[in-house]
Amino acid sequence: MTFFGAFVRDLGGWIAVADLIGLMADLDLDEQAVRSAISRLKRRGVVVAERRAGAAGYRLTDAALAMLEAGDARIFERAAPAAGEAGAGGTQFLLVTFSIPEAQRALRHRLRTRLEWLGLGTVASAVWIGPARVECEVRALVDEFGLAGRVELFRAEHAGFTAAPAALARWWDLDAVAAEYRAYLVAWRPRLRRWRRRRAAAPAAAFADYVRQLNAWRRIPFHDPGLPAAALPADWPAPAAWALFAELSERLQPAARRHVAARVAPRARAA
Repeated sequence: MTFFGAFVRDLGGWIAVADLIGLMADLDLDEQAVRSAISRLKRRGVVVAERRAGAAGYRLTDAALAMLEAGDARIFERAAPAAGEAGAGGTQFLLVTFSIPEAQRALRHRLRTRLEWLGLGTVASAVWIGPARVECEVRALVDEFGLAGRVELFRAEHAGFTAAPAALARWWDLDAVAAEYRAYLVAWRPRLRRWRRRRAAAPAAAFADYVRQLNAWRRIPFHDPGLPAAALPADWPAPAAWALFAELSERLQPAARRHVAARVAPRARAA
């Protein structure tokens, strides 16, 4: 999924099976593993089989393209706190409440999953909370699920009675988010130091490291609610992790793109 999002969109949304298997070999994935992964993506509606210029391949679906595009802002762009979000006490929140009957528990579960995916925390079983800036994303989610009238949104400030740091810790598992950032730092700081010592990035090695570090990174920003710095612990690791991710991407992405372009047959770029 990481590879399709990072490279296949630039190839017209399609890639030949042979090219995909060849590139995944650079990531130490054999043909059987690739075909198994593609089968799962097909079942999820992410890709469909399609032939181009006589070659078997896979195309990203419109739903997958929309999902990837929506995810780009979270994965690659660290949002700055909006006006009114400067401190813990004055942080502007969005509250989301919903009422979905037990007969539609599958829909209720999907909604909860997507709210969590957007970085919202839980105040109560049907009351979710996030920074005010997630409102547009939540509104889009409500429209997607056709839940207008069953979901209500409120803009609010925390007025008591629990101290702000303790309340935030109750609504979000900030320790778990911090652990994800720290694991990324531990895994990829040494690799960045090695890349800094190199004069140029070898395309195949740059491709492999770029995909692996992006795969390690891409879920973390979705778990981070994006709270203002004043509302977070002094040792919050997100700034260091974002800086590491930015430098790794800047160093590796150009060579990784060259590697993919050199390995993929021209038919993949055809309309």
